[in-house]
Amino acid sequence: MPPSGSGGSLPVIDMASLYDRSDERGHQRVAAHIEEACRSTGFFYIRGHGVRRETLAALEVASHRFFSLPEAEKNRISMTHGGRAWRGYFPLGGELTSGEPDQKEGLYFGIELAADHPRVKAGIPLHGPNLWPESIPELRSLVLEYMTATMRAAQTLLRGIALSLDLNPDYFIEAYTREPTVLFRIFHYPSTTKS
Repeated sequence: MPPSGSGGSLPVIDMASLYDRSDERGHQRVAAHIEEACRSTGFFYIRGHGVRRETLAALEVASHRFFSLPEAEKNRISMTHGGRAWRGYFPLGGELTSGEPDQKEGLYFGIELAADHPRVKAGIPLHGPNLWPESIPELRSLVLEYMTATMRAAQTLLRGIALSLDLNPDYFIEAYTREPTVLFRIFHYPSTTKS
């Protein structure tokens, strides 16, 4: 589908054909839409990205269940247990913006790496195992499914962007994104009343 939108709306590009490596005409069509969008608005929405709506809905339900747990239960996977991997839960006010405590609590996840992975053994920050809540066991499979789908979508979209620049479709993965550092965060902003 061609980009749509004028008068302030952003183009919507269907990237589904990029998943079929044999659909060269589809690739060129998507690349042309990406080029047009980048030259006209500089931004665009995508659809056909392969992230299932059911996964998003189930992830939202599991997230609400987690943030509804008692504080002591959430703190069993506190970020203090995640170390340099920067994984786990942080409480309301546990992060700062411009020196002020944020009015949110959250969970940090990343690519699941075992203790014997070279990056983990080297102590590289943001690499390591995730911390999972025992009382919400489905959260693990949902987070990993979501991260896998979004990473695949990102790498596939980069193929379309490379084509829009008349580059080899694998330019970005070969030069920059073969083994990316990925963090996925889920935030909860409790309602507050200011007096």
